[in-house]
Amino acid sequence: MLYRTAGQFKTTYEADHALFPVRQDAVLLGIILAFAFVVLPLTANEFAFKALLIPVLIYTLAALGLNILTGYAGQLSLGTGAFMGVGAYACYKIITIFPEVNLLVAIALSGFFSAAVGVAFGVPSLRIKGFYLAIATLAAQFFLVWLFEKWAWLYNYSASGAIQVPTIEMFGIVIAGPNAKAITQYYVVLAVVTIVTIFAINITRGRIGRMWKSVRDMDIAAELVGINLMRAKLSAFFVSSYIVGIAGALFVFLWRGAAEPNLFDIPLSFRVLFIAIIGGLGSILGNYLGAMLIVALPVVLSYLPGALGIPISSSTVEHINIMIVGALIIFFLIVEPHGLARFWAVLREKLIIWPFPH
Repeated sequence: MLYRTAGQFKTTYEADHALFPVRQDAVLLGIILAFAFVVLPLTANEFAFKALLIPVLIYTLAALGLNILTGYAGQLSLGTGAFMGVGAYACYKIITIFPEVNLLVAIALSGFFSAAVGVAFGVPSLRIKGFYLAIATLAAQFFLVWLFEKWAWLYNYSASGAIQVPTIEMFGIVIAGPNAKAITQYYVVLAVVTIVTIFAINITRGRIGRMWKSVRDMDIAAELVGINLMRAKLSAFFVSSYIVGIAGALFVFLWRGAAEPNLFDIPLSFRVLFIAIIGGLGSILGNYLGAMLIVALPVVLSYLPGALGIPISSSTVEHINIMIVGALIIFFLIVEPHGLARFWAVLREKLIIWPFPH
């Protein structure tokens, strides 16, 4: 009944292919945005911002970048963590060399460095695919992390080998550094993620997105109908790595505050991959759902046993978290390969035709 579509007629091709062909979808999105921009900042505390809200948004952005490459273009990648590192280190160098540059501009520019590196390592996709491409991106993961550690210029020859985020102000408000408030950082991250999500929705629904999907489904047939495989694959690597690079800059500057090279090691790449798989490959919404589950799960496991009076150590919580995530991946690969996003799609279809049987 909430999704009754009676009276919502479409008389043009543009209306039929609108972003929100069902009015209730637009209303639901408006409620979610109002909740994110108004309700949560008024009710959440410092812990909620740092442990849940900000990491959910950043991991969502990283998974969105990976999803464009793997879910929409069908190109496997295991180097997401390293490409996030490129964005983080590029943003750090821009800020230290040009301290007068606005942080948001630096974050936007850092994505181009990650995109350039992504395209360079994406060139092998023109000749190889599948498992062999995954190995090529895995090689990029190891090489880039080694470069972060050995190239002292990247971290300004610091004795610790780590990058430390300085205090950065924008319009007189501290948004990064030791004195930045979590709610301020949340608003900045939320604004960036919202803008990038709108961009991703539009590009995946348009000509470029259809080109990526055709290459994903059958690249030989796509080439036969006139699609330039080189342009399609490299553009997917460019857009994907750009978004991942922005996520890496946000990851360090607006959440962690500091970073060492091993922060961008392969566990980070796998975590982003797990978010994309559980949320649903080839889905924008799935990135949000997967990030909520993966980020919230260890927090819930840490506090729920204590609330129930069950003593449990932090190492046990970590092991249980790994076991649950692994079980969820197996479950979704077998039962529903399209992830959590598919569950919402099925529920929405049932709401639209309710009370009639499906």
